[in-house]
Amino acid sequence: MGNALRFLYGQCGKPSAAGDSDSLGPHGVSSATVGVSAFAQDLLSFEITSKVPEGLSNHVASSRKAQANWYRKLLVAWRESNPPPRTPEEASRLVVQTLKGHRKADVEGLLGFYGLPLPHALVETTAEVPVALPPGVVYEFHTLPVDARAVADGDTITVYVSTSDPRESCLVPQEVQIAALERSEARAQRDYARADALHKSIVDAGYRVINIQNEEVLARKCRIRLRGIDAPEGSMPYGKEAKDELVKIVQGKCVRVLVYGEDRYGRIVGDVYCNGIFVQELMLKKGMAWHYTAYDQRAELAKWEKSARAKRVGLWASPNPEEPWEWRKNKREGR
Repeated sequence: MGNALRFLYGQCGKPSAAGDSDSLGPHGVSSATVGVSAFAQDLLSFEITSKVPEGLSNHVASSRKAQANWYRKLLVAWRESNPPPRTPEEASRLVVQTLKGHRKADVEGLLGFYGLPLPHALVETTAEVPVALPPGVVYEFHTLPVDARAVADGDTITVYVSTSDPRESCLVPQEVQIAALERSEARAQRDYARADALHKSIVDAGYRVINIQNEEVLARKCRIRLRGIDAPEGSMPYGKEAKDELVKIVQGKCVRVLVYGEDRYGRIVGDVYCNGIFVQELMLKKGMAWHYTAYDQRAELAKWEKSARAKRVGLWASPNPEEPWEWRKNKREGR
């Protein structure tokens, strides 16, 4: 148990590449970065000392004795979870399920102490990860870990695909292959100026050499437009929240992309899956995007948007949010 908690704390406690500075809870951590690690650290401390965290009493009404009883239950639940919670949502679900029957205010106070999502903010996803390619899908690929800075907004991501992928390997231009080999030789000779110049030529061709766990990987750059949804633009109300939510879902993770084709801007239009979750479903259910009916008439997308509207979550908290396609049209026409 202790080793598992130490591992989780070490993984979750690393600074976020997204630069998220939102401070939630008395630990001063962001729910998108180390909220889970603060929870894990306190569970580890309780296992060793049988003491609950200082300051928790400022957020809950129950006695320290009752608090200790919660942490004993949470330790048991953590031991039995496989794998243990890694995201704020997973940690919240563990707390809510374990403390079912306890006072609502106490449960919410405990979650707030760690900056974890409250019960009403939790979203269950239902879409299954397809085994066979759905109709209309041309091909699929798996990406390298996604950089938070590569998320442009709530419906567009820039990803990199390793050229070791069988489909990709036969598509690499010969000049890129030669430049990659020559760059490797230049670096071995410590001719970094030449190596940098060669890498610039690789980047200009739509590729990049990325260091993954001390191994250099030649990868192709791909811009992905999430099929079937349209998130608010960055300068629109809720544009920043939509982008931040997508960052939280995909940051540091490898995603699976089912490709339907390209749009007029040269972006790949596809369905994106991350850790078994259909990303478009989560964005719609959290009220972070519209169902883009002009380009995708799937009934499930309409159902997920309707559910978010009914709950008035995300952008639907506004009584009459502006559609992003209308906003773009007005901007083009100078209105």
